[in-house]
Amino acid sequence: MAVPSSPLTARRKLGAELRRLRDLAGLTADQVGEQIGCHGSKISRIETAKRTCTLSDFRRLMELYEVDDKRRAELEELCKHGRQKTPPWWHAYGDVISANYAEFLAYEADAVESREYQTVFLPGLLQTEDYARAVTAVGFAALGPDQVDSLVEVRMARQRRLQEDDPLSITAVVTQAALRFRVGGADVQRAQLDHLLAISALDNVCLRVIPFEQGENGTYTGAFTIFSFPDEADSDVGFAESVAGSTFMDDPRDLRRLNRLFANLSRAALSAEDSLKLIEDAKKEVA
Repeated sequence: MAVPSSPLTARRKLGAELRRLRDLAGLTADQVGEQIGCHGSKISRIETAKRTCTLSDFRRLMELYEVDDKRRAELEELCKHGRQKTPPWWHAYGDVISANYAEFLAYEADAVESREYQTVFLPGLLQTEDYARAVTAVGFAALGPDQVDSLVEVRMARQRRLQEDDPLSITAVVTQAALRFRVGGADVQRAQLDHLLAISALDNVCLRVIPFEQGENGTYTGAFTIFSFPDEADSDVGFAESVAGSTFMDDPRDLRRLNRLFANLSRAALSAEDSLKLIEDAKKEVA
C-alpha cells in the first residue's frame, strides 16, 4: 500500500475505511462509541478526518470490526501517518488564519485539481499582490496593516502550487462583473487583467468568463471551490463561501449538486479563448 503524501490524506483514507467497516458491521457511530468507550461524535469526526485516531482507539476498532492481520497492518500505517505533527507552511500564520481557512489550505495542498466559481472577485490563486491587498483590506473584519500583510503573504504563497513540478490544475469560472469592478484603482485593475492574460498561458490554468448576456443562467449567489485528489478513490470536497466564512462540504449528495452547478455555470461561460478576448476588451476600458 502506497503511503499517502500528507497526514490529511492518510486521515481521509483511514476514515473512509473505518466508515466502510462500520457499515459492514451494521453499527451506528453511537453504537461503536459505546463499544470502545467514547462518544459517537468522536467516531464520526475520525471517519470524516476531522480528528486523528489514537492508536489505542484504532486497536479497539480493529478488534470490534474483526480486521485480519494483513489489512490491520496497512491501516495502522495510515493511522500513524495521519498522526504526524510536522506543521504545514501556513502554521507560521496561525495568528491570522481561521480554523476554516486552515482546513481549506490543507485540502488545497493535497488536491490535484481545483474548480472554482467567483461572482465579483477573481480567484485568489490568480490575483496579483496589489489586488489581493485591496480585497483583503475590506469586508466585515477590521484588520490591522500587519494582519493584511500576513494574509496577502499567505495568498501569494498559495500560488506556488501553480508553478510546481506537479502543479495544481485550476479551472476558474468568473462572471464578467469580476473583470469590471475597479478593485484597487485603475492601475491595480489594469495590472490584474494583464496578469490574467499571462497566467492563462499556463497549461494547468483555465479561466472562463460568463458574459453579462447570459443573465440568470450565469449567476449564482455564492462563490465556491471544489477540490479533487490524486487517488480516484478519494471523494471530492467543496468549500462554499458566505458572510460567515467558508463552509466545508463532503456529503456525496452535496458534492453531486455542487459539481452539477459548476457544470451548468461552465456551459454559460465563454470558451477559454473567447474569455481572453473579453479580458482584453475589459483592459482597454480601464481609464
